[in-house]
Amino acid sequence: MFRNIKDTLSRSTAMKASVVAGLAVAALATGVPAQVSSSYADAVNVQAPQVPSFANVVDAVSPAVVSVRVESRINPVADEDDSFGLGRGFDELPDDHPLKKFFKQFQQQQGRNQQQGQQKGQPDSKGHLRPVAQGSGFFVSEDGYIVTNNHVVSDGAAFVVILNDGTEFDAKLVGKDSRTDLAVLKVDGKGKKFTYVNWADDEKVRVGDWVVAVGNPFGLGGTVTAGIVSARGRDIHSGPYDDYIQIDAPVNKGNSGGPTFNLNGQVVGINTAIFSQSGGSVGIAFAIPATTAKDVVADLIKSGTVSRGWLGVQIQPVTKDIAESLGLSEPSGALVVSPQDGSPGQKAGIKNGDVVTAVNGEPVKDPRDLARRIGAMQPGAKVDVSLWRAGKSQSVTVELGTLPAEQSQASNDDNSQQSQPQQPSSEKALADLGLTVGPSDDGKGVAITGVDPDSDAADKGVKEGEKITSVNNQEVSNAGDIAKVIDQAKKDGRTRALFQIQSGDGSRFVALPINAG
Repeated sequence: MFRNIKDTLSRSTAMKASVVAGLAVAALATGVPAQVSSSYADAVNVQAPQVPSFANVVDAVSPAVVSVRVESRINPVADEDDSFGLGRGFDELPDDHPLKKFFKQFQQQQGRNQQQGQQKGQPDSKGHLRPVAQGSGFFVSEDGYIVTNNHVVSDGAAFVVILNDGTEFDAKLVGKDSRTDLAVLKVDGKGKKFTYVNWADDEKVRVGDWVVAVGNPFGLGGTVTAGIVSARGRDIHSGPYDDYIQIDAPVNKGNSGGPTFNLNGQVVGINTAIFSQSGGSVGIAFAIPATTAKDVVADLIKSGTVSRGWLGVQIQPVTKDIAESLGLSEPSGALVVSPQDGSPGQKAGIKNGDVVTAVNGEPVKDPRDLARRIGAMQPGAKVDVSLWRAGKSQSVTVELGTLPAEQSQASNDDNSQQSQPQQPSSEKALADLGLTVGPSDDGKGVAITGVDPDSDAADKGVKEGEKITSVNNQEVSNAGDIAKVIDQAKKDGRTRALFQIQSGDGSRFVALPINAG
């Protein structure tokens, strides 16, 4: 049995060998090579839609974007007490301290170097310039005008502009505007024509559009980031003209003053601020719109200052409650708390309690909108101001004045108060309002002597020690006057009344419900 199996295996092996030999002979006879599979795979090559590149935009605009180095005069005396960061002056070290002799030798050498510098006509060390800040900027003309942020240059005594190719130029400050945080520098290229960029019509910029930010983050030099427009009309409470474009392109320290471009290479905005809890980019950056910057920059180049129209009224927002108390159909416009004495608004007849609803026929959205639009007009311009007064619309013509230096166009803060000492009280309670009132010391208005902490008045920030000077724009001098005005408002179908509250910080309006109880 074992032999038979062996014979069978031998015959099978012989047959296989014959077949292989036959195949080999056939291959040689016909000249057709046998097909052999490769042991190597092809490189990965994905066929997918390609995202548009920003390279063409960057190539075109990069020569127009600069880094700004700000220098200030540093008094070395301030550093002598801790020249080596030890936390105390070397004169306080013990005489036998091993570093005391070295420190003295160092100071003597510094003194000799200072004397030699003075003999050579170099600036005294007291006037030595040292870098204190850095930012970004961009050319807006071929003859060397550069736009940046006011907060970048505000503390500087000298400025150095570094181009994308590393070339450095000394720059002078032409003008700056703290209200919009803009500034203009000028370099003398001695005949050189600089690459510059134009302003975009940012009214055409839509949320979701691609933008490219170019600047000098952390002093690294020309750096490009990209993102989209995240929002428009942002108010970050940095000033009366806030109207920022929000972008999500990474912007960091040093990007301030740098441009944000659309894909046509036009400046959509100027990077100015970021929202961050860590100090680094979290994808929320704010840029001054081109339309705002364009006019301010033109004024700074022309005269070094910015002239703005001035209405001269303190204003606050019209809330839903205030609108209801005044009979307005919607909470829009700017409520006049008080016109300033001698201001254009007062001269034109604008009164406290008026609501500015339109300027030259264009509706006013809120106090910020009014401040921006009046500020954008030239002093001396005559404007038609529409008002809502005593339940009806009317208009006055105002000749704008010049906004005084460092004066806020409008105050939107209606929540900041300072309590005054408690006044004598008649304990007369206006229970429905949660207020207790009494006569005021000066006989003007009604003193608030108590506020129910659970009342709407307390929720609106009304405090003990403040005064009620008017209700629904009617002056009041006692609790009876208040009750009379409220009764009339109820008869007119109103559910709220407008109270003018006087505090140590000024005057404001608060709408309180009158249909309780």
